[in-house]
Amino acid sequence: MTSSLTPVLKIPAITVGLRSFDPHPPMPDTPPTVSTLLTTVCALPGGSVRLEFVLEGRIETLRIPMADAPPPGPLWQHTCFEAFISAPNVENYREYNFSPAGQWAASEFLHYREMGHPLGEEDPALLSVTNTRHEGRLTLIAEIPPMLLPSSPVLRLGLSAVVEHEDGSLEYWAIHHPAGRPDFHHADGWTLRLGIRLW
Repeated sequence: MTSSLTPVLKIPAITVGLRSFDPHPPMPDTPPTVSTLLTTVCALPGGSVRLEFVLEGRIETLRIPMADAPPPGPLWQHTCFEAFISAPNVENYREYNFSPAGQWAASEFLHYREMGHPLGEEDPALLSVTNTRHEGRLTLIAEIPPMLLPSSPVLRLGLSAVVEHEDGSLEYWAIHHPAGRPDFHHADGWTLRLGIRLW
C-alpha cells in the first residue's frame, strides 16, 4: 500500500545568536533593550538563500523604520539587518542590507572595504524582504536569489545587525567581532559555511 501524501522536502538550516558590541552597556540592574537576536539561514532549492532575523526585547523603545516612512540615507545608518557573503578563500565579497521598512541594498566589494558596484538596482523585485512585529518581537525574512549571490557551491557568511535606539545611538550585533570593535567587513567574522542547493 502506497501513501498518496507528497513527501515534505526538509531544508537544512543553521540558527546562530548574534552578540552585541556595545561600548556603553546598561547597568546590571537595567534590562537590556534587546534581549536576543537570532538568525536562521538556509539554502533553498534552486540556489536561493533565505535569512530570518528575529529580534526580541523592548522594541517599542527602538527606532525601527516603517514602510510608510523609509529611513533617509544608507540603510545601515538605522535599524538594519545585514549579511556578508563570499566564496571561500577569495577577497571579493558581497554586502546585503535589509531594512524593516522593506528596502534592501546590495553591493559587490573587490577587496576589504573597496567598493566594486551596486547589485540589483535595476530590479528591486529581485529580492524579497518581509517583516512582522508582535509583542516584543521583530522578525525579518529576506530571500536572496542566485543571480545576486557569489557563484560558488559553498558560501561563507557573516551575519550582523545595526540597532538604533530612541536617542539615535547605534548598537552593533554580529556572530563574531574579531577586530575588537564593530567591523562587519572583517572576514574573520564570517564564520558560517553554507552549501547551495541547485536542484
